[in-house]
Amino acid sequence: MKILDKYILTKYLTTFFFCILLFTAIVVVVDISEKTDNFSKSNLSAYQIMTDYYFGFIPRIDALLFPLFVFISVIFFTSKMAGRSEVIAVLSSGVSYHRFIRPFLVGGIILSAVLWFGYQYVIPKANKKWGDFEKRYIDPSSPAGMNNSTYKQNIYFKLDQNSYIGIRGYDTISKTGNGFFIQRFSDNKLLYNLRASNFNWDTITTKWKLTDVTERTLNDINETVHKTPIKLINFNFKPIDLRKDEYLKDQMSTPDLESFIKMEKIRESDTVSSLLVERYNRDAIPASVIILTVIGTVLASRKVRGGSGAHIALGVVLSMTYILFSRFSVVFATKGSFTPLLAAWLPNIIFGLLAVFLYRRALR
Repeated sequence: MKILDKYILTKYLTTFFFCILLFTAIVVVVDISEKTDNFSKSNLSAYQIMTDYYFGFIPRIDALLFPLFVFISVIFFTSKMAGRSEVIAVLSSGVSYHRFIRPFLVGGIILSAVLWFGYQYVIPKANKKWGDFEKRYIDPSSPAGMNNSTYKQNIYFKLDQNSYIGIRGYDTISKTGNGFFIQRFSDNKLLYNLRASNFNWDTITTKWKLTDVTERTLNDINETVHKTPIKLINFNFKPIDLRKDEYLKDQMSTPDLESFIKMEKIRESDTVSSLLVERYNRDAIPASVIILTVIGTVLASRKVRGGSGAHIALGVVLSMTYILFSRFSVVFATKGSFTPLLAAWLPNIIFGLLAVFLYRRALR
C-alpha cells in the first residue's frame, strides 16, 4: 500500500466514523428527551435502559443511515482535497484516475462488508432488543403495539398442500394456546379432522403437546373417531412461526429468515413478498455503499465554485433520492406487481448506471 493509499483510506474511514459517532450522539440525546416520561414510568435503571433499549436502538438507526453517511463522508473529505488542489497535484504527478480512485473502492468494500455482516447477524439481534422494549414500555397501547401483542387471536394458515391449521388464541410468551384444529382435504373432500382444546410447546421433546384431542378420519362410508388425553406431534412449524408481527422479519438472522421464507411459501402466506424484500435488501443495501462511494468520489474530486458546501448539498440530495427510490420499490413490491428481487436492487441498478456514467465522464 502506497502513501497515497494510506492517506486516502485513513481520511475516508476516520471521516466516516467521526460522522456516524457524532450523528449517533445527537440522535440519542434527542431520543432521550422524547422518551424521558416513558423511561421514568418503566422504573428501570439507567444501565437497564442502555442495555435493553439503546444497545438495540443505536445499531438499528446507524444501519438505516449507513449508506447516507458513507456518501456524505466521501464527498466531505474528497471535496476538501479538491479545494486544496491535492487531487490536481496527484493526477498531475502521473497517477491515473483509475489508480486515484482505488483506495476509495477499498474503503467502500471494507465498509460494505461491515454493513453486510451486520445485516446478516448483528442488526436482527439489535432489532429484537429494541422491538421488545418498544412493545413493553414505550407504546404498548398504540395500534402498532396491539397488533404486535404477545397474544394472537384467530390464526389460520396452510400446513402443507392439503392441510390447514386454525388456532383460536396463542400466547407467544408462554407458548400456549387454545382452540386448535387441523383439517386435511383431498379432491375438495374432508378426510381428516383433529381438534384439541389446548396446546403448548414442549421444550423437552421440541414437539407440540395437544390436550383433549379428538381425531376424526372420514371416508365415503363411515367415520372413525379417536379421543386422546395428551398427544405429542412434530409439526413443520415452530413457536416463532406463530409470532407474526411487523418486527418479526427484522429480528431473524438471515439463515433463520431463509428457513422461514421456505415455510411461508409452502403455506402460501401473503407475507412472502415482504419477507423476500427484506432478504434481498440485506445484500442490496451493503452493495449500495460501493456505488455511493464511486459517485461521491467522482462528484467531489472536481474543484467547483462553492467548495465542499456545494458538494455536500448535492450529496444530500442524491442520498435522499436513493432512499426515496428504495422506499418506493419496497411499497410496489409488497402492495403492487414488482418482484421482490427487482424492488431490492432497482435503486442500485439506477445509481450504478449513474456511477458508470459519471466515472466515464471523469476520465475525459
